[in-house]
Order: sequence, then C-alpha cells, then structure tokens
Amino acid sequence: MKRSIRTLVGAGALAAASAWGAGAQAAGDTIKVGVLHSLSGTMAISETTLKDTVLMLVDDLNKKGGLLGKKVEAVVVDPASNWPLFAEKARELISKDKVDVVFGCWTSVSRKSVLPVFEELNGLLFYPVQYEGEESSRNVFYTGAAPNQQAIPAVDYLMGADGGAAKRWVLLGTDYVYPRTTNKILRSYLHAKGVADSDIMENYTPFGHSDWQTIVGEVKKFASAGKRTAVVSTINGDANVPFYKELANQGIKAEDIPVVAFSVGEEELAGLDTGPLVGHLAAWNYFMSVKAPENDAFIKKWHAYIKDTKRVTNDPMEAHYIGFNMWVQAVEQAGTTEVNAVRQAMYGQRVKNLTGGVSVMNPNHHLSKPVLIGEIQSDGQFEVVWNTDGLVVGDAWSDFIPESAKLTADWTFPWVCGNCEKPKYPVN
Repeated sequence: MKRSIRTLVGAGALAAASAWGAGAQAAGDTIKVGVLHSLSGTMAISETTLKDTVLMLVDDLNKKGGLLGKKVEAVVVDPASNWPLFAEKARELISKDKVDVVFGCWTSVSRKSVLPVFEELNGLLFYPVQYEGEESSRNVFYTGAAPNQQAIPAVDYLMGADGGAAKRWVLLGTDYVYPRTTNKILRSYLHAKGVADSDIMENYTPFGHSDWQTIVGEVKKFASAGKRTAVVSTINGDANVPFYKELANQGIKAEDIPVVAFSVGEEELAGLDTGPLVGHLAAWNYFMSVKAPENDAFIKKWHAYIKDTKRVTNDPMEAHYIGFNMWVQAVEQAGTTEVNAVRQAMYGQRVKNLTGGVSVMNPNHHLSKPVLIGEIQSDGQFEVVWNTDGLVVGDAWSDFIPESAKLTADWTFPWVCGNCEKPKYPVN
C-alpha cells in the first residue's frame, strides 16, 4: 500500500521482527550463506557462473579467518530455471537450512517469486542482475543496475552522434516482467524525446526461443524506412545464442543496425562466433576488459579458483562481489548476522568496485555505480566506448512512469518505507 508519509517503527515492532527472522544469528560455529541460482534449464548459461562466484568469495573469506570468528558455509540449491521452484528453494534455505543471507536469482520473475518468502520470513536477498526497477523491498538489496543505470544511458548514447543518432527503435525482449516493464519505461522516455509510436517496434518471445528468422527479417524491414534504426535487446538466457547467429546469417552489421543488449555479457558471448557481431553493443556497470588493479586481482583470483584461464568474468559477478563484501562489512560492523541489524548497517557501506572506483549502498537498497557501454570485439570481449564521469545512484522508481515518478524509497531506521510519495515539504 502506498503511503503519503513514512511509517515510524517502534522498538516493540523491531523486537518482534527480530524474533521473527528465521535466518537470524548463526548457530554454533558456522555462518551459512544461501546460493539460489539455476544450475540447469534455460538460465543455467548465465547463473552457473554466479554460483561459482559466491563459492569463490566464501572460500576466500574462510582463508582469511571466516566471519565473526566462525567458518562460513555455502548452501547451494538448484531452482532449475523453474520460477515457482525458486520460492520453494528460498523457503527451504531460510527455514530448514537456517541461512543468514541468500545470494541469488537472475530473472525478475524468479525474484518476484521469492519476494513474498523473504518478506514473510524476514530473510535477506542480494540480487545481482540488472532489472526493471519499480520495486523496493526491505528484504532485498539490488546490486545490479536499475533502468537509469543501464537502459536510459544506452538509449541516450544511441540517440547521440557517437552512437549513430538513431531515430527508429526496435525493442526485443523475452516475454516476462523485466523486458516488458523496462520497455514500458523506454517507450515513455522515447516519447519524451519526440519519438512517435510509429517509429517503435516491440516484440516478445518465450524463454529459450530458437527460431529468429522471421523476427530478424521484420527488423530488417522496419529499418528499411530510411531512418537510422537501433535495436534494444532485453532477450535473456540461452535464446541469445540463436538470436545473434541469425543476425549474422541475415547480414545485420553494427554499422547498419546496432544492437545494444542488457543481458549479454562475456559469459553469453563465450559460446558464439563473435566475428560477425563486432561493433554491436552492451550496457553494463562492468566489463572484464576494464583496466584497473582491482579488476586484475579479481580476474587472477577467479582463474586460480576455477582452474581455467579461459573462463571470463562479467557484470553480475562484480555485483555479487560488491554485495558480498558489503554484507561482510555490515556483519562485522553490527557484530551479528541478525537480519535487522545487518540491514541497518548496510546503508552507506562502501566497497571498491572492479572498474577502479567505489560503489556505495543507498537507503533505497540500490547502489551508486558507474555506467559503461562496450562494443563487442572479435575475441568475445568488450571495448568501452562510453562511460559516465562518476557514479549514478540507482532509482527504485522510474521518473518516466507517472504513477512511479511521485514515489521514493528510504529504508533507514526509524523511517521505513519503500514506496512512499515524495514529500512536498522537507522531512525533519
């Protein structure tokens, strides 16, 4: 329910919430970390690496002596790209395995599936992937990009001279909440920039879609109207492999119809012949190719852990790296893994990111991060062609959806609200 003023939480309510948390203080000598990523099904291409990333971070933490004098144990489950199963596995992790925190999910539909479980049981989820915004939960820290940290800057780039000054837009997405909501925001944003509906093509396909011949042909026809056309892709999972192959089959080159992707990184490109895709784009907050001491150290550690120097790194891995280290710092600051105490300690946490700067956790449970746009190279890496001068604060609620533009989120105690109307006067 939307509220016009933020709710004051008293000490009694806080105590009740503390008692309610099923994954509170770790028992015995072990602190448990839940890992909730698909290791099979259509999303395994993206999520398996994130499971390995959390295991590496846990292993590294234990080599340093653990946390609060205790060993940290990773509890791994496989929700198998099955959205209802995500909720079942989340409940199992919190109620049965008694984990203190969970790192997991990729798609927004999986996050939406587990959200009621985390809120009911007062668990804590760190969600590492770009998403559509329009959400702020006291039980989730969103370490991936919000639309204003990825989608909006990408469109701005393609509209500008450096990006080719696009006038027509193709919005291609997988048929679920993230692409549809992101494209709702983008359509509204394009309207504000003077783009007519007749210059916007929008299409959605199921998870795992493999036959792209007709759709890519429609894109070519749409682009033949004489106006510079760009494709914005929110296609997720293994459907990206046949999509990019079909682009190459039909001779769509970046200099003619550039494609900017929000869910394609180094991991997805590893299974493709990237030669024909050179010049197409992706918008993220991190690329493996970034030159920074922190990134060099992370890549070296990853290769040593995974025992394969050909394995790549990507943006959601960095998001887990940032979120995990912030959680560790918050636990150390609070002196406990109890959810309510850790949540309050999270606000203002600062961690060196892998692009050479510092990321900050804000009271709306979103990070301040840099935004980068990269061009695909023949070796499967990205060359950064544009980046923000500094950090961009993630917006929980989009300024380009009327019902959301009036909302704000601030979870600091004692003023606790994720979808409050912005006050028309200063809050003392």
